[in-house]
Amino acid sequence: MTSSKAITLVRECDCIAIPSGTHKRLSSGTVVRIVQSRGGSYTVATDTGSLFRIDAGNADALGLSAPSTAQSFPTGPLTEQMVIDQLKTIFDPEIPVNIVDLGLVYSCKITPREDGGYGVDVKMTMTAPGCGMGNVLKADVENKLSRLPDVKEVRAEVVFDPPWHAGLLSEAAKLQLGFDFGGSDESLPIFQGKR
Repeated sequence: MTSSKAITLVRECDCIAIPSGTHKRLSSGTVVRIVQSRGGSYTVATDTGSLFRIDAGNADALGLSAPSTAQSFPTGPLTEQMVIDQLKTIFDPEIPVNIVDLGLVYSCKITPREDGGYGVDVKMTMTAPGCGMGNVLKADVENKLSRLPDVKEVRAEVVFDPPWHAGLLSEAAKLQLGFDFGGSDESLPIFQGKR
């Protein structure tokens, strides 16, 4: 969902400034426009051009109905596909592409734990080293993956080596963003090793 229509916040609401990642509070009466709505949050722009992420729990501040909280999570034995599917529900707040297709997930390792269940270790990056949204996206990864069956622990780490580059975009992301590199897909296989 994007909207060129001005929306006046009906109440004050907590948000996250983009790209700094700092927590802010927008006042009631602030005029915004929704520039992106994906992955359970809204990216809004103010009339001054500042960007903020508003989580779905504050949709009513935008005059919208809160989305259903009954998001279904898979059941049954944990699979790599379940992990990928959950990672694909997490979006960069400035780019309408999920973090997997954007090439931000460098690796994912699922390991059995001695006390039962699995641990999931994710190495991910940001499109720019100075992006303050790293901790926000890291928390999104840990939150969503921890809800998968048999997952007892999730550790996400933001790394900058190797540096992200546009060649890591999936073919689908390149098409969506209008990029044509004329070469092969350089995206990395995110799963390393076997359980």
